[in-house]
Amino acid sequence: MAPMAQPRRTHEDYLVGIICALAIEKAPMVAMLDELHPQLEKGNGDDNDYTLGRIGVHNVVIACLPAGLMGNGPAAIVANNMRRSFPIKFGLMVGVGGGVWSKRDDIRLGDVVVGQPTGTHGGVVQWDHGKVEQGGEFRRTGSLNMPPPVLLHALQALKIFHETDGIDIQEALSTLIKNKPRMAKEYKYQGPEHDQLFEATYDHKGNDECEGCDPQSIVPRISRGDSTPEIHYGNIASGNQVMKHGETRDRIAKDENVICFEMEAAGLTNDLPCLVIRGICDYADSHKNKRWQRYAAATAAAFARVLLSFIDKQEIPREWTLISTN
Repeated sequence: MAPMAQPRRTHEDYLVGIICALAIEKAPMVAMLDELHPQLEKGNGDDNDYTLGRIGVHNVVIACLPAGLMGNGPAAIVANNMRRSFPIKFGLMVGVGGGVWSKRDDIRLGDVVVGQPTGTHGGVVQWDHGKVEQGGEFRRTGSLNMPPPVLLHALQALKIFHETDGIDIQEALSTLIKNKPRMAKEYKYQGPEHDQLFEATYDHKGNDECEGCDPQSIVPRISRGDSTPEIHYGNIASGNQVMKHGETRDRIAKDENVICFEMEAAGLTNDLPCLVIRGICDYADSHKNKRWQRYAAATAAAFARVLLSFIDKQEIPREWTLISTN
């Protein structure tokens, strides 16, 4: 018996957009697909490169920033181009970021931070957007949109399920290895011996791996006992500068009530209704290196996969239907 032909999909079938900044962030997201779909023609002026596929009940569009470009500007262009070609209802920004550890938020490398509205912020704050006032004091200005209700309801449902049954990030990570076995070596957990948080006042010495850094300056933390990533919810600081200074990190984290730093989300939230998901690959200080990047990208992609399972299949927006029929 001949296999059943796959239905022909159109742009209107893709309502969920996923944007990554780096190739090593998009790769694990693609590996999370249950099904890979053929390419479709892009809208006029859209230079994005897309991967189309399905995760659960959702057909998704995955895009990445152009090679060598980072920051809020390029992210906004990718998001706007995506909405030009597809009737995206909501998006996910998935990738890596720098964590802010505290006794309240015991963030470890490989954990996931989700941009949830907290306090006066809507989940993302552009920490470097503002003006210098009299006396040289910097005052942040402007505000960013919070995630749309469909994503906040899904996040609440996920959190409730996690309380009662526990979400299985490890199962989602195993999907990556099952679909793309060659990624197993590079995208694996890096071990607690390589998860070192130094005092904010102690600057990096020596090579990338901190072999020349003083172990007496490592902040003592209780061992978790296993490698399962934990999920943290709070505000994420987004800016066009890389944060790699412990004292500055802590000052901004305190002033803006943030638990993670990254470089693209502020370019999306006002143009694309979205939620930001960041796997923690460093502590946003001078000791940052790339050892944890791939594993952190994988944990972020795994959480995105789990989150999508808490969202009902979407219907095409009415405004897109009106535009496409005129």
